[in-house]
Amino acid sequence: MDPLAAQNPKSIQDMFGVISKKYDLANSILSFGIHHLWKNTLIRHSGLKKGDRILDCATGTGDLAFLFEKRLAGSGEVVGTDFCEPMLDVAREKTQVKSSQVSFRHADVMNLPFQDHEFNVASISFGIRNVQDTQKALSELGRVVKRGGRVLVLEFGQPHSAVIQWGYEFYSKKILPRVGGWISGQPKAYEYLQSSSAAYPCGDEFLAIAAKTGRFEKMRWIRFQSGIAYLYILERAGE
Repeated sequence: MDPLAAQNPKSIQDMFGVISKKYDLANSILSFGIHHLWKNTLIRHSGLKKGDRILDCATGTGDLAFLFEKRLAGSGEVVGTDFCEPMLDVAREKTQVKSSQVSFRHADVMNLPFQDHEFNVASISFGIRNVQDTQKALSELGRVVKRGGRVLVLEFGQPHSAVIQWGYEFYSKKILPRVGGWISGQPKAYEYLQSSSAAYPCGDEFLAIAAKTGRFEKMRWIRFQSGIAYLYILERAGE
């Protein structure tokens, strides 16, 4: 597999399909569980209200979708989409265990099968760097969100601290592929994680791409661990 496969949708689908059964375990071990804290921060900044309709794209095995459902406390609706069916299979299995009402659909974030302004909030967590056209994906997310709603994007970046950057690069290049490969049997998938994260625009560069869509009125970012990850909060233009 080409480690720089972000421009090849089929290779991305195949990669995530192969690791789908071990995906949750690998994520929790490799991130030391910190990705759960980042996702909860995303929920807190979503402006979520009871009764809202939520769309979670690149939902994978559904972790963020289930967090949204928990926060809605029995009201509203959560839809999770992904273009990798094996990942959705795992998410649907979880709905049985959790007695969840989240619905999961096969869909590509660059061509969402929803009408304009269907959702109050749309999110994508650690998936935007895998699409072929970031601007088009952000435009689609903005399109399906109601005016005044929010699009939340959680994605890896590059640390700004030299010390943290050195440690993170050592970990992501030397340790992550080995441990991730041992857990999943697919070290190339975790080599791709490092290479795609290192090359992806972050901070103000990412917001500049979002601005080109013309769909967002206010935009800001929150940096985690000196830039290992970023949360982008994009507010849909109002009337």
